[in-house]
Amino acid sequence: MKYFKVFATLFFVCSLAGCAKKETFNNTGEKVGESRVIFFPIMTLTGDRYVAVNAGGSFTDPGAVGTVGDTEVPVTVAGNVNTNTPGVYTVTYTASNSDGFSASVIRTVVVYSTDASAAANDFSGTYLRTSNGVASTWSKLAPGVYKVVNPGGATSGTGLTAVAINPTGITIKIPSQVTSDGSVSSSADEVYTNSAPAKYTWRFFNPTYGTGLRTFVKQ
Repeated sequence: MKYFKVFATLFFVCSLAGCAKKETFNNTGEKVGESRVIFFPIMTLTGDRYVAVNAGGSFTDPGAVGTVGDTEVPVTVAGNVNTNTPGVYTVTYTASNSDGFSASVIRTVVVYSTDASAAANDFSGTYLRTSNGVASTWSKLAPGVYKVVNPGGATSGTGLTAVAINPTGITIKIPSQVTSDGSVSSSADEVYTNSAPAKYTWRFFNPTYGTGLRTFVKQ
């Protein structure tokens, strides 16, 4: 009985210590053991994310690069830019891997027509929404064209970016466009007041926002 207990104990310890034969895995760049490695496509824009073109001018698409692992793959392009018609255009670049997984990235192209009464304006700066103190930042891209970060002044939307235009005088507007969150956004009831400090109001339309009037004051 004593020898049986010793044998049982040794067997138990051997099991815990992995006395059984260990499996070996032949890992490569394509496989880990018996599992195949899947490389998902990665898209990288060439050039600027936001491009402004004067109406009647020309737009040369800088394109984008798609890679799967270390290999460059073909990229498909969707979206046309009509440089004769002012508006905000979206160009979408997509690449896929051999398993059918795809990735996309977009470029926003603004075709603008800004008259002399607005061309010299510079509305760049930080504005705080009066109801919550959240910042919205304007950056001038071209005469009468601005990139606006957090146009809704939302506490949860600080990364959302849209393009606003100032085509004449001190009028402002967010034309209908695909914004950085992938949704279609626009504005209405816009009023810019060139006071000290400057301020503006508008309704920002986006699927995740309310439609109330929003007021911002420049800092």
